[in-house]
Amino acid sequence: MTMKKNGKSVASKQKRVQTSAPSDYTTELIKLCAQAKEASRILAGTSLEQRNRALTSIAETLEKNKAEILFRNEIDLEAGRRAGLSPALLDRLALTDRRVMDMAQGLREVAVLSDPLAENDPGWDSPSGLRVQKVRVPLGVIAMIYEARPNVTVDATSLCLKSGNAVVLRGGKEAVDSNTLLVHLIKDALGKAGLPRESVQFVGTTDRSVIRDLVRMDAFVDLVIPRGGEEMVNAIREMATVPVLSHGKGLCSVYVDQDADLDMAERIVLNSKIQRPGVCNAMETLLVHRAVGKTFVPRIVRRLAESRVTVRGDLEVQTWGGAAVTPAVAADFDTEFLGLELAMKAVESVEEAVTHINAHGSHHSDAIVTANENTAQQFLARVDSAAVFHNASTRLHDGSALGLGTEMGISTQKLHARGTMGLRELTTTKYIVRGDGHIRE
Repeated sequence: MTMKKNGKSVASKQKRVQTSAPSDYTTELIKLCAQAKEASRILAGTSLEQRNRALTSIAETLEKNKAEILFRNEIDLEAGRRAGLSPALLDRLALTDRRVMDMAQGLREVAVLSDPLAENDPGWDSPSGLRVQKVRVPLGVIAMIYEARPNVTVDATSLCLKSGNAVVLRGGKEAVDSNTLLVHLIKDALGKAGLPRESVQFVGTTDRSVIRDLVRMDAFVDLVIPRGGEEMVNAIREMATVPVLSHGKGLCSVYVDQDADLDMAERIVLNSKIQRPGVCNAMETLLVHRAVGKTFVPRIVRRLAESRVTVRGDLEVQTWGGAAVTPAVAADFDTEFLGLELAMKAVESVEEAVTHINAHGSHHSDAIVTANENTAQQFLARVDSAAVFHNASTRLHDGSALGLGTEMGISTQKLHARGTMGLRELTTTKYIVRGDGHIRE
């Protein structure tokens, strides 16, 4: 494929960005992490106005350079197609006019959010007369490791800058051209806004072996956040000496209760599965109460088939759904399909649904559809997941949908953050103690 820019053939420019070999990169990695640490100390002392001005500057820069961003992204996409990337991965990689404008809008949405560093308690006086206050402060330097999604470059930057953190970005090889340009534009915008260009650093090699060094940079990096496949995330957890905040996989379920509005259930199930099937908050398992199975299963199987979704069902679902249902095996209920497939099972009660989700799910995002408030409350209280939904799609577990502007990712851990990671999750606390010559006797 020969692309054109400004009406001229640019086949000669299709060569992808060349990056340093790992053996040459260790010194560079230490340098850029050290620069990020120094920048983080400057950022910690900046005003909300300064940080917001930087975000607005980045948004304007992206909009002005949209054509160049799309051009570089097409190089990544063409390389991905040649490499045989899956449709789900290509979708994550792809930028469009709309997605670039959404990135710019996301920056502006973060800019208008309240300052997470201003959430301080009023303090108290100790028995000895010390004045004690607990204040919120940035974590410092965040290392973001991710695959295929160039929008994460901008999302991570916006949240880190707003919360006073520096960020070290290590994107996947699939998006190297897109990410290289995006970081260049971000650094230029930071300089114009008067913030350190080193606040946003980019790991310039795509070789995975460099990740081992990055996640062991205890002297400079305060938190690692990986976003990608389960295999990558688990490998980083095993290698890291820096704290890691992540989720393993997104095996999400929707339970259609006997008291569900079936029209509502149909809309929620379809949205949870097909709106964007290759992402971590898409539904992978559908549980249906036996009392409505005979009515609901045939209609939802038919609607799913219209969107080319393969349904893998247990014996009861096969009976109700007919030939359109593929027999399920046990492993299907432990599978994150990340595509147009799902597993469907009949259950007798909300208790059985909860038991199944807690045993087979990934504690990410799960939903119940019911008009019975007591049943809903049982589900919401007992499902052990980072987000639980009542009469809403699992696809809504997302920073922008929850009013957080954007997100760094979704954590299924319980310390120090769980669920969507927004601004507050990128901060910690410290004590400010004031005395008048106090000493300890």
